[in-house]
Amino acid sequence: MAIRVGVFFGGKTVEHEVSIISAIQAINAFDKEKYTIVPIYITKNGDFYTGEATATISEYKDIPALLKKSKRVIVFNEKGEYQLISYPIKKFGNPVVDTFDVAFPIVHGTNVEDGALQGFLKTLSIPFVGPDVTASALGMDKFAMKTVWKYCDLPILDAKRLYVKQYFQSVDESIADLEGSFSYPMIVKPLNLGSSVGIRKARTSGELKEALEYAFLFANYALVEPAITNLREINCAVLGDKESAKASECEEPLTTADILSYEDKYVNGGKQSKGSAKGMSGAKRKLPADLSYEQREYIRDLAIRAFQALDVNGVSRVDFLIDTDNDKVYLNEINTIPGSLAFYLWEPTGLKYSQLLDELVMLALKRRREEENISYAFDTNILSQYEGGLKGAKGKL
Repeated sequence: MAIRVGVFFGGKTVEHEVSIISAIQAINAFDKEKYTIVPIYITKNGDFYTGEATATISEYKDIPALLKKSKRVIVFNEKGEYQLISYPIKKFGNPVVDTFDVAFPIVHGTNVEDGALQGFLKTLSIPFVGPDVTASALGMDKFAMKTVWKYCDLPILDAKRLYVKQYFQSVDESIADLEGSFSYPMIVKPLNLGSSVGIRKARTSGELKEALEYAFLFANYALVEPAITNLREINCAVLGDKESAKASECEEPLTTADILSYEDKYVNGGKQSKGSAKGMSGAKRKLPADLSYEQREYIRDLAIRAFQALDVNGVSRVDFLIDTDNDKVYLNEINTIPGSLAFYLWEPTGLKYSQLLDELVMLALKRRREEENISYAFDTNILSQYEGGLKGAKGKL
């Protein structure tokens, strides 16, 4: 019997559209003899919709019309059967619109990739593909990510984190502190976004102020770090879990400016053919990257170490910075649910997209089996002590 996979995508995030592209790529790539796909589109308001139209990229040109063709649902766990229930619920008739066996979040950005959606699924005891709550949160928070990597003796650039309210209360002091820590140029980014949204390079104090105010449009925290003047960017994907992981081929993204932009990733890779969805797979790149054997193997090994240091599960893309003045390699960030699921980095290794998806589902089911061996109950009779009043460990409340 085919495994029913509920593919979740969209959400309240600036990367909403990118998520749609990534998800529909995957939906089209699944081996339909092994899997039945149940598309579950999350609107920017957080509503869930399903139906045939939600799996068709051309329908998203007119989302209000798409929603009229689709069924609004809520996710429900009925004694281990994961259901999509019609909403609003009618008094008569069967409210179950569809069911699935495992959830597959293909989401990018805040409110979905950052552990929020994973926590929702975990609370409902629904098995899901990809990183768990903690790994998802660490992967989205660039400062926390760097902190863990630094603790694990992995190479990173130093960085400073700024809170929006504190910055605007003391702008001059904040700028002076950054200038005392790093020399120009500096890179400024929103703390918890991907897809190169909100990133700018600053070469002067005026540009630094502008870059910070721009980053604060997208997040309450900004990350500032020194910019590498003579830079190469290299990306490598990792597939697996804490026990076993493998690295993909390495790529070098090609930029139109000195920062890899949203347009480089999703717009400038060529016009989309009608009804197609290219996403990150359509971006301009050198694949494989022009690296020596030693550089390639060092980066691939470092990618696996970075992946496992954060206890990630599934497939991730790890991004690197190379300072060509001294050939020093630095970890930049991890994308725990990368655009296009980084399938294009696996194809040169002989792993087809359908096989990648198959491995991801198997990893999710493996984790579910392991979690079933954990006890979530502790037998006590503590509540029997409370009659009329409540006393905690510190006395009467």
